[in-house]
Amino acid sequence: MAKTLVIVESPAKAKTISKFLGKNYKVKASIGHVRDLPKSKLGIDIEDNYNPKYITIRGKGKVIKELKSEAKKVDRVLLATDPDREGEAISWHLANILSIKEDDKCRIEFNEITSKAIKGAVKKPRPIKKKLVDAQQARRVLDRLVGYSISPLLWQKIRRGLSAGRVQSVATKLICDREKEIQDFKPKEYWTIDLILKSLDGLRTFEANFYGVKGKKTELENSEQVESIVNKIKDNLFQIDNLEKKLKRRKPYPPFTTSSLQQEASNKFGYSTKKTMVLAQQLYEGIDVEGEGTVGLITYIRTDSVRISDEAKTEAKEYITEEFTKEYLGKQQSKTKNKKDAQDAHEAIRPTSVFRTPSSIKSSLSNDQYNLYRLIWERFVASQMADAKYNSYNVDIINGDYTFKSKGTKLEFDGFLKVYSFTKITEKELPKIDVGEKLKAEEIDEKQHFTQPPPRYTEAALVKEMEEKGIGRPSTYAPTITTILSRGYVEREVKALKPTELGVLINDILEKHFEKIVNIDFTANMESNLDKIEEGEIPWKSVIDDFYKPFKEILEKAEESIEKIDLTEMTDEVCEKCGNFMMIKYGRFGKFLACSNYPECSHTKSIINKTGVSCPRCDGEVVIRKTRKGRIFYGCSNFPKCNFMTWKQPINRKCPTCESILVVKNTKNKKSIICSNKECKYEEEKSEE
Repeated sequence: MAKTLVIVESPAKAKTISKFLGKNYKVKASIGHVRDLPKSKLGIDIEDNYNPKYITIRGKGKVIKELKSEAKKVDRVLLATDPDREGEAISWHLANILSIKEDDKCRIEFNEITSKAIKGAVKKPRPIKKKLVDAQQARRVLDRLVGYSISPLLWQKIRRGLSAGRVQSVATKLICDREKEIQDFKPKEYWTIDLILKSLDGLRTFEANFYGVKGKKTELENSEQVESIVNKIKDNLFQIDNLEKKLKRRKPYPPFTTSSLQQEASNKFGYSTKKTMVLAQQLYEGIDVEGEGTVGLITYIRTDSVRISDEAKTEAKEYITEEFTKEYLGKQQSKTKNKKDAQDAHEAIRPTSVFRTPSSIKSSLSNDQYNLYRLIWERFVASQMADAKYNSYNVDIINGDYTFKSKGTKLEFDGFLKVYSFTKITEKELPKIDVGEKLKAEEIDEKQHFTQPPPRYTEAALVKEMEEKGIGRPSTYAPTITTILSRGYVEREVKALKPTELGVLINDILEKHFEKIVNIDFTANMESNLDKIEEGEIPWKSVIDDFYKPFKEILEKAEESIEKIDLTEMTDEVCEKCGNFMMIKYGRFGKFLACSNYPECSHTKSIINKTGVSCPRCDGEVVIRKTRKGRIFYGCSNFPKCNFMTWKQPINRKCPTCESILVVKNTKNKKSIICSNKECKYEEEKSEE
């Protein structure tokens, strides 16, 4: 019979840990939180010093009954929830339910789910850290006070189902502010002059670009300026004025934090932050590896630290030396620094064993799991390797008063790039040239350009911005983005995040009446206060009190000053059922058309966004549609009778080669127009607007 009960949050984690512990241990899962604030009311007694009124979460009665029963059968209970504030709070709630004293050594923690880590953790139990619990309680109470105070006001003044939150509203503001920047942006004209230069013997060519006048950087602002320069240089010879060669280094990236992993997974694989965290959780909790059994493949996934344990460094050093040579070993492995505001509570995200290479366990992983594991493994190993070295060549070419430049790059030592396949140094060879050598222009290419507005945030860029501004913490980035998407405040346009009309409206109201709540500095300072609570520097209820008293006054003023807003909008479209006019309404999934004769007529239909392009398969029209996850695609208005669809935006022109519909192809560096027929290779560059 087991003598110790170990409680974790998830069944997957329980399954992995139970394989490492002997018959004297029984591992059970709480399946997440067991107690929380009630959903139906505020759940905070403001008059009684902000005491939270926790209740058992609906549906958890059976789980709690089972845990209580198992606890009575053993000599001790160990709480093995995640090693962060939220995990500490779950353990605290479990201890309360199971009548475990606060000073009992009932809490164990580990950074990875491996046999060594688990067996070591059960030998070193400690009491629950109440300061961590208090920091989590403060976050929960703050978020509840903001959400449950402002949201009902939005319901009353606009419509039901809206919400506001301390972090989500600031994230929405960032996206709205960027959209305003884009709308206010005024393009500025500029020009470039690109050359292809040829040696006088005709054997060597290379590219060069206009730099400036008399050695000073000069912007080309109009065609007249460009035409004047071209007329002065086109018939003259060019001369190599200076040739500079420098040995440069590229340092390896540090191992992943939560935010940098989310960013890189988005950039390299197109994964959403939510998908990345789901996959990372699977790798952390344990995978059944062929020939080894179930084991956690990576360390704890919610961290803002790039710190690595000495044991992990030693293992990496051994692997790098064996697999490559000592030449590839980094000389300053311990020099990686955390960001200023990092809590540094846990190690960086790394593989639990560097010898468990991606290729060796590929057959045990899904494609997505393999991609993420390879990314984490390569990043960690690379972080412990030597710098890459390359020669950089800078060439100055003159023609009269005008200077042109050419650059070349040649890799001398690959260093960490030997392992990290997700980045590279692009080599650009220059032919052998000498200072003083004369050249002639084979081609002179003048191009007009216009400056571009700042891009919309992708999920990766938003996470980076939130981290840099101190908004939220590693555990909150993915849930925040999921929330603002699901609420309809933000939508995806390809990979970019764009505010909806509703999102802009809510943001305008919050900025006008709750400026402090959506203030970036306020949100960042509050995160700092939560850190101070964890460190025991300030009591958590004083932080709540300092916030709530002025907030209550702001709330009362807003209730009086915000006017009721009617979001419905009459259209000239006639209801097919009763003949009355249809009106635009907002629902959970955005705008839709509803009969104005409701409730007598309850007819509704979705709003069709037309493209003006005829369907190539029938007499229908190509319209803009969205998948359940919000991704835009283009399909026939006669669906399901006609199933034409394309992910790329169609244009009202046919391919000159095969008569198929043409579509716009967007890549990172350019836009082009291609044929929708995959067998046709027609393509043209889309002109800049």
